Amino acid sequence: MRQLEQSTASDVTETNPFVLYRDRLESYERATAAGWSDQQFVDLVSKLDEEIQKVDGVGFSVTPVLDGSQLAAALNLDIDLRVKVEINSVGGSHKARHLFGVALHLAIEGAIKDSSKRSLAIASCGNAAIAASIIAKAINYPIEVFVPTWADKPSINLLRELGAQIQICESNPDQKGDPCYAYFKNAVAKGSHPFGVQGTDTPGAFDGGRTLGWELHDQVSDLNTVFVQVGGGALGTATARALPDVAIYPVQVEGCAPLKRAWDLLAPDFDMTKAAASPESFMWPWDQPASAASGLLDDITYDWIPLSQATLDSGGHPIVVSEETLIETHRVATSVTGLNVSCTGVAGLAGLVETSPKNRSVVGVLFTGVDRELEVAK
Repeated sequence: MRQLEQSTASDVTETNPFVLYRDRLESYERATAAGWSDQQFVDLVSKLDEEIQKVDGVGFSVTPVLDGSQLAAALNLDIDLRVKVEINSVGGSHKARHLFGVALHLAIEGAIKDSSKRSLAIASCGNAAIAASIIAKAINYPIEVFVPTWADKPSINLLRELGAQIQICESNPDQKGDPCYAYFKNAVAKGSHPFGVQGTDTPGAFDGGRTLGWELHDQVSDLNTVFVQVGGGALGTATARALPDVAIYPVQVEGCAPLKRAWDLLAPDFDMTKAAASPESFMWPWDQPASAASGLLDDITYDWIPLSQATLDSGGHPIVVSEETLIETHRVATSVTGLNVSCTGVAGLAGLVETSPKNRSVVGVLFTGVDRELEVAK
């Protein structure tokens, strides 16, 4: 696949998105409100990015959009397909965007209030934990990572290399929901700073995540639809907020689809005020989540309310993809593109395949996570 020609200036591909879109960031607004100059904010971004490069080998830059015509043909899709590739970014996924956004808020808060560093905490099965640990090491914060028993060995080994304090969380038959999230909440209650990608606990996660959508808008003219994979919901919410004029289709797998269940319970009235007042009536832990897309196994879609509202406003609706379609889409996607993208990373594309649209609309999908086990095998 060839890289799509950028619609912006040629040097944009080498520009840090947190500099390029800084005046849209809440962290920038907070900094300037506190008296910072524009250059001070740019200097902060540059300094932190340099530290991240020392840890991970790469820093932040606008990620490429590829022409998906060959891939669409291989999947029998009659659409103008564009693929935004995040697998070569910091930490091998989009998660670092969210967490760098949070890190900027931490840095600004520390400068304004001269506050002491608290230990960071995150519950994650892989990419988010890795991204959080990279950034925590770069900004010199201790971090505790709560991971499930089934977390893959390459991820665990990398977390150890990054100096994260790892706690493997056993399930408790007397406790509903994700044990990792329960341990994470307990750590936060004891004073740790939430450093995850759930907007419910870390609102700043949306701030950095929106950079992906802003890039996509500038790279693809006439974009009208995006299929985006959903676990906890922060990526879908941030993308939708960055692309208010684009139809958003959140994609989950049949082995874990709490967002679609909540959506169906809300239909046809979609009373979001009622949903916010009684969330437990619509969203509760999915029983025994299972899929090859391990990054989508959040038993609760934490950011389901803002994501549902944004999806509704856009004219889209949630999609549930079968495991068979997911596996076959992954096989075709890696074969055609040659990209080392995970099953989680192609789930949005699998949702597109599941719906099989028949028009020539311009559709975007996100390849969001590298296949770490395949990397180790190589």
